[in-house]
Amino acid sequence: MDLKRLLSQLDLAADWVGLRYVEEITSYRWVRDGHPQANQRDMTAGIMVEVLVQGQFAYYATTRLDSAGVQLAAETAVKLARDAARYSVFQFTTAARPANTGSYRSAFSQAEESVSPAALNQLLIRATERLKVSDKIVSSNAMAQIVRSEQQFVSSNGSDIEQQFLMVSADYSALAQHGPIVQKRSDSGMLAKSWQIGMEVFNEEAVLQRCEQVGAEAVELLSAEECPTETLDLLLAPDQMMLQIHESVGHPLELDRILGDERNYAGWSFVRLGDFGKLQYGSELMNITFDPGVEHQLASYNFDDGGARAEREYIIRQGILQRGLGGVESQLRSGVAGVANFRASSWNRAPIDRMANLNLEPGDSSLEDLIGSVEKGVYMQSNRSWSIDDYRNKFQFGCEYATLIEHGKLTRTLKNPNYRGISSSFWKSLKGVGDRSTLQVFGTPNCGKGEPNQSIRVGHASPPCLFADVEVFGGEN
Repeated sequence: MDLKRLLSQLDLAADWVGLRYVEEITSYRWVRDGHPQANQRDMTAGIMVEVLVQGQFAYYATTRLDSAGVQLAAETAVKLARDAARYSVFQFTTAARPANTGSYRSAFSQAEESVSPAALNQLLIRATERLKVSDKIVSSNAMAQIVRSEQQFVSSNGSDIEQQFLMVSADYSALAQHGPIVQKRSDSGMLAKSWQIGMEVFNEEAVLQRCEQVGAEAVELLSAEECPTETLDLLLAPDQMMLQIHESVGHPLELDRILGDERNYAGWSFVRLGDFGKLQYGSELMNITFDPGVEHQLASYNFDDGGARAEREYIIRQGILQRGLGGVESQLRSGVAGVANFRASSWNRAPIDRMANLNLEPGDSSLEDLIGSVEKGVYMQSNRSWSIDDYRNKFQFGCEYATLIEHGKLTRTLKNPNYRGISSSFWKSLKGVGDRSTLQVFGTPNCGKGEPNQSIRVGHASPPCLFADVEVFGGEN
């Protein structure tokens, strides 16, 4: 796609023009109980035209990729910008669109073509068979999704960026039943194993070994004790820390949410603009980074969709809130330092502030040290449910699998584990963080936000973390 030629051929009165082309090919395969349920391949492509007129940005998307189609889209965007200028709340300049050039490409070992569709289907069938470790497994599922995305961005002030992504998601789950008791176990939580990576993810030996463990744990949960209802120490595995970071750190720190842009749809935030640089968000062990450079993490990139260069930054350092999750537009509006996370989910969506790779930095404790320090507590793994208020403050989360900790040792398996808290108070109770050897990288391909809705890819990395005096409870309460 020769975007620079299309840009040069535009004839319109605008202070700035940008063209963003996105082409994505998605392959999706799903097998249930040994029988293929879905085997599809989709492709989408188009151009988003952006203009700056009278201090206002406006957008218009098109699937017409010729000069006439792009010209028509640009003229429509100019009209929308002029109409919006009558209701302006902020006057933007070209400073909101920094000029950058460069490229990015996902790192992977095996290209999509290295594994045939037939071979992948056969692996998923075998995975569902291996999940059925017992007659008590009443349903088994295996899913694979591969996305190839090519993106280009050019602008009238000199941006010229190309980024190529290969993203793979895999999910294996087993549903067990004994009488009225039903329990589900998945591979680290639904779609948590989503990365920028290649087909090396589908190593048959590793997949089948993991499926056997998932199936065995689903059966184990049928006879497990109910999670106790007490105030206890809580140790969260990295695959649950992903959800904890996402909901109680990521969303409340998105600057457009704090500015009120999401208030009528996905909620506001308990954080205020005056809190940055001052708020004690968590204990001194809490160090959160925006890090777009982690190899294989789902939301790694070199530039956001406004052309800003993406760099690693501390969002929270030693528990103190440092900066927001907001792109250049929100930084200009709020006066708060942000990051390059102005992102769109596709060619037909305008960029908004979206968390990307948001990670909890490692501490200095081994997993054995964390467990050994607990007199009585619960170790919870793999998210099952989540609920949080529209200020991203009070929350209640559930997990698939838990183990009781007594006198510094893991003792009995627990079913239906849940916990609740208030975001900042919860993070202030953080008293132990796993070391680098315990850190794991996960992702989610479907974080929703915005009107019209945008489902976008987010990555989270974390070691296991220990919290003091948390309300935990079981499914019967």
